[in-house]
Order: sequence, then structure tokens, then C-alpha cells
Amino acid sequence: LRLKEARNTAEKKKIHLFRWFQKKAPRFMGAAMVGVIAFAYITLVSSIPDKVYINQSGEEINLPLPVVFTENSGETRETSGNISSYRNGSRDDVQIENNSLTYSCKLFGFIPIKEVNAQVVEERSILPGGIPVGIYVETDGVLVIGTGNVTNLHGDVVSPSENLVKSGDYIREVNGIVIESKEQLIESVDNCEGKRIILKILREGELIEVAVEPVESEEGGYKIGLWVRDDLAGIGTLTYVTEKMEYGALGHGVSDADTGTMLSLKSGLLFESSIVGVVKGESGTPGELTGVINYGEECLGSIDKNTSAGIYGSLQGMTDALRQAERVPVGYKQEIEMGQAEILSSVDGEVKRYAINITEVDYQRDEEYREIMFEVTDEELLEKTGGIVQGMSGSPILQNGKIIGAVTHVFIQNSKKGYGIFIEDMLENNL
Repeated sequence: LRLKEARNTAEKKKIHLFRWFQKKAPRFMGAAMVGVIAFAYITLVSSIPDKVYINQSGEEINLPLPVVFTENSGETRETSGNISSYRNGSRDDVQIENNSLTYSCKLFGFIPIKEVNAQVVEERSILPGGIPVGIYVETDGVLVIGTGNVTNLHGDVVSPSENLVKSGDYIREVNGIVIESKEQLIESVDNCEGKRIILKILREGELIEVAVEPVESEEGGYKIGLWVRDDLAGIGTLTYVTEKMEYGALGHGVSDADTGTMLSLKSGLLFESSIVGVVKGESGTPGELTGVINYGEECLGSIDKNTSAGIYGSLQGMTDALRQAERVPVGYKQEIEMGQAEILSSVDGEVKRYAINITEVDYQRDEEYREIMFEVTDEELLEKTGGIVQGMSGSPILQNGKIIGAVTHVFIQNSKKGYGIFIEDMLENNL
């Protein structure tokens, strides 16, 4: 009897819940629909670039989106999917202020989405690189890798700089004297005779002063318990050279491997480099190109800037590979198509074109410039390297006869896949 009553109660609850859901279902469905629409709207807004570059000559610009772009004067320049075509001439008949136009972007032509700035530029061409280069840079100040212990004259283990100096700090001065090398730092500390010293440090863009008391070590001399570095060398790939012999390389900044921070650059030199071996990439382990920097040869040029979009400077001369290369037009992000493309790279001493497949384009830049997503399809490159490996950063990406970007990162879990930066962002950072 009790079991029967329990079953009847359960059935009544089920019926009550079903009727309650019937009443509330329209509200739930409405809320869900609003949520879906809001998500789609936000996704669409984030998919549309805030800024594009438009060639003065009148080349058609396409975006694979169901939107209409209208010049703020009110005149529609093109239909769904296009910002502007100007196929029948230049923009001389359009009033342009500061070489830019502003467009209102509307979904299906009537739902406002956002405004897009179109920067009007002259057509330009650059020399694609793909050659390996040796990079030597000196830090602006002495870079702190980390703190360490010092054994003093009494046999006690102490850490003079712990909680005072941090990994990634740059020591600029000791007691008001400018420090440019780790040798200068060691000498300044040793000459203090145990008296407290004041370090002027650059930390996250801010100059601060820190007081540290050196310790006389059992090995002799005074120490403050720091691991430091004042230079760095490595291998990368040259991306492009302009008509003024200015270059861009890497597609990302030079960072310290131990601290993970981008180096504050004092000066640097670019050298020719020779690839001597390849470590193939595997799932979970990125491969690398191993090479030697030809310091004995005359340097290729200077390294003047280290930015999140690459390193920049001026070349003093051209290598044989660059002399044989031909200039190609610059292609902007809205010209990139999904599908076949190529990268230029040298993994065995010769610059070659290797096939890739572009799978996705992110028009909104992020801090790491992972804007072009692609997969290596070239069997020769897959056989040699397994895909994208360290040292290939900066390899130019070409499509439809234009340079559109450069390789920047590899998927750690799948070396066949990689990321790239838009070439326009590399060029913009070199202004």
C-alpha cells in the first residue's frame, strides 16, 4: 500500500513538473533565443576588423561576412561582403581626410554593427626573405634571471636579494653609476666593501630603487645573490626587406628563455647563419632548426627595435639569396582567402616554397599576433621537420602572388599546425 502511494505521489509530481514546464517553456525558449542572438552579434562584431588598409588604385576588398559597408556620407560603395570596390577608377573623386575613410558596417544592410576605419595607402611591394639569420642582441641594462644563495664567511647560507629583486628586472644603475654589462655589475658590488648599495631597476616599464646589502662570500669578494644576463644570441628567419633596405624578421619579439619576458634592447646585430641540423617536431615537443652564426663574416645589419611583432633594423648589404629574390606586392588581411598558400623558408641551406593550407583568419589582433591559422601540407617539409619548428619564425607567407604574413608560432600538440601575423602589422610596427 505504501509503495502504491509513493508511486502515485511520484506520478503526480511528474505531471505537476510537466505542466509547470509547459507554462514556462516559452519564457525559456525566448531567453535562449535572446542569448543565441546576443552571442551571434558579439561574435560578428569581434569578427570585423576595426581598421583595414585600402590601396589607392581601387582594388576590390572583400570580407567573407554578411555585412554591408557604407561610407559615412551615406553612399553605399558595395554590397554584402565588400567594403569597397572602386573598380572603375581611383578614389580621387572621394573626399579623404588624413588618407582615411570611415565606413558604417550594417548586418544585411540595416542592422548597425560598428564603424571601420579604412586607411588609404599607395600600393607597395617588398622583397620576401625566408633566409636564416643569426641574431645577437645586448640588453638595455643587466637582466635579472633569478635570485640565488650566497654562503658567507661564517658558513651561513643567505639570500641578499630575495624578495627585493625579481626575475625580469633590468638593473640600470648601482649607486647612481650606469651599468651596461654584468662585469660592471660584479665589479660595482665587489667594490662596495659590504656597504648597502642602491640598485636602480626597470620593472614592468617603471624605474624603481632597491636597497641591497652585499654579503662577503666564503669564496672571496662581495655578492648579492643574483643570476644575470646582458646579451642573447639565436637563429631566426628574415621576413622582408623594403626598398630602403629596412627589414623585418621573426614576426614576434626576442624574449629571454628563462624569464619569458621580451628583451629590453640596447643594441643588436644581424649576421648570416647556416642551418646544420633539424630536430623534428613531435606532439607536445616543438622541434627546432640548429645552426651556426657566422660571426666571422661582416654583419648583415643592425637590430634597432625589438617589438611584439618582430625585430627591425637596416641592412648593410644583400645576401646571394636576397639578390635572386623578386619583390612582391603587399597583401592585406581582407585579401586573405581560406585554402592554399605557401611559406618561404630555408631548412637545408636553400630557400624553398612549401605548401600550406590557411584554415582560419582572426581579424582582431591580440598581443601575440596569432592572426593566421594554417596547416602544413607540403610532404617534403613534413618529412624534413614534421611541420613548423623553432627557427622558422619569420618565414614569409604568400598567397596569390602577394606576401600576406609571416610564421610566428607552432601548435605544441601538433607541429603540422601554426600561426602567423599579418604582414601589415609587421610593417605598421616598423613605422
